Amino acid sequence: MKIKITDGTLLMHDNEGFKTVNDTLFVKDGLIEGIRKVDDETGYEVFDAKDKLVMPGLINMHTHGYMTFLRNYADDVEFDEWLFKRVMPVEDNMPLEAAYWSSLLGYMEMISTGTTSFVDMHMYVRQAPQAAKDIGIRGYIGRGLVGSDLYQDEGAIRRFNDTLIELEEYGSDMINIVISPHAIYTASPKLYEQLAKEAADRGLLKQTHLSETVGEVENCIKEHGKTPVELLRDVGFLDDKCIVAHCVQMRGDDMSILKEMGTSVVTNPASNAKLGNGFAPVKELKEAGINLCLGTDGTASNNTLNMFREMGLLTMIHKGIHKSPTAAPSNFVLETATVNGAKALGMEGKLGIISKGAKADLAFIDLNALSMFPNNNIISGLVYSANGSEVSDVMINGKFVMKDREFTTIDKEKVYAEMRRIVKENL
Repeated sequence: MKIKITDGTLLMHDNEGFKTVNDTLFVKDGLIEGIRKVDDETGYEVFDAKDKLVMPGLINMHTHGYMTFLRNYADDVEFDEWLFKRVMPVEDNMPLEAAYWSSLLGYMEMISTGTTSFVDMHMYVRQAPQAAKDIGIRGYIGRGLVGSDLYQDEGAIRRFNDTLIELEEYGSDMINIVISPHAIYTASPKLYEQLAKEAADRGLLKQTHLSETVGEVENCIKEHGKTPVELLRDVGFLDDKCIVAHCVQMRGDDMSILKEMGTSVVTNPASNAKLGNGFAPVKELKEAGINLCLGTDGTASNNTLNMFREMGLLTMIHKGIHKSPTAAPSNFVLETATVNGAKALGMEGKLGIISKGAKADLAFIDLNALSMFPNNNIISGLVYSANGSEVSDVMINGKFVMKDREFTTIDKEKVYAEMRRIVKENL
């Protein structure tokens, strides 16, 4: 498929940050073939992007798509009650098919608000990758892993086998499987060490939740005599192919360790605030030279999958914390949602950017939307003004998955009908 995008404003990025240019974009075979011109312009379908910003698709670096099933279900309670008494019991009894439709609904929300790639941790074999494949979104997906020993613990073995099944059946350019131990309070240090070796042997990325709550950190210090960050360093889990979510409770040398190991951190401001866990030290992480990314977390704790909302919260929260209007500037925040995520995924120069040879994963923003007009500073507008409703079209891998705010690959009403049935039968 060949598409020529004309009359649009392109959001470009270089060493100095983001800037906008008015130019033509050529897409061919899932990639950006050229900007302004190509050798042969015959055979292109023309897409008129007049009054639209063409930007790299946003990258949601930490979420649980299947949790849309639990949107607005377990709110206003303490973290331990939220997770262990409200969320987990429902998850344990959730029918397998419910995870498919719930994931699909989550991916619809992400696409509708400009997200084209995401990192997901799930519980239900095949459901998340199948939903991502069906709608056409780029996914980095991992089965949540818990237990004590990868080769002796029956539950750990079963869950890891789910990972291998997904790797065999879904592993592709569009669906990437990620080794995903849940957290240090559900997976043992030995399991983390074993999984690190498995990931290295298979050339896979790793992800986990880390230092999310005060209790997690204090219990780890009490049990192991070290922080969660130190623990995962010592078992060999942290490296430049590792993505850690939250990092709200940093202690001692934690940040210097993360920097030294090349590990990427994902901050989740809405989820961390809503659950009362606090805020990651974003300014300090940035100043330490750590690759900082942005994610929504799942709808059981956010309760949306809207990266525009997350960008707005990120900048406002940290400006307020530091009493400084320069603590989290718009250019930096936009980088956390694009180029920094690409770097964490090993896709620097391929995702989160508009350049020749990059993946044609694009979001189109209506510049005449009331929230964006007048267009005095488009980059500021994306962070401070936009709410996600300005997204009119989304292209992933060179194909439109949403056009004129209508999904092109799935039946929206079918998804709604299935979700109504599932909620009625299970909640």
